[in-house]
Amino acid sequence: MRGTSIPADAVVLSAAEASALADRAFEVRCAAEDVATAISEGATDGELRDLVDSLVTLARAAERLR
Repeated sequence: MRGTSIPADAVVLSAAEASALADRAFEVRCAAEDVATAISEGATDGELRDLVDSLVTLARAAERLR
């Protein structure tokens, strides 16, 4: 972006894109907290597998910039 103070290697997101990224990061954190809570409450292997599967799905979605 010549003529600006924005570095050439910067990534510029619209407000909507930044909000969506923040929402996806929040979903990942909540899913990770669910896993931690389930472990502390003695969840079964099957319950943990389901929670971890959801966490991985959310993490993959959060990686994408839209």
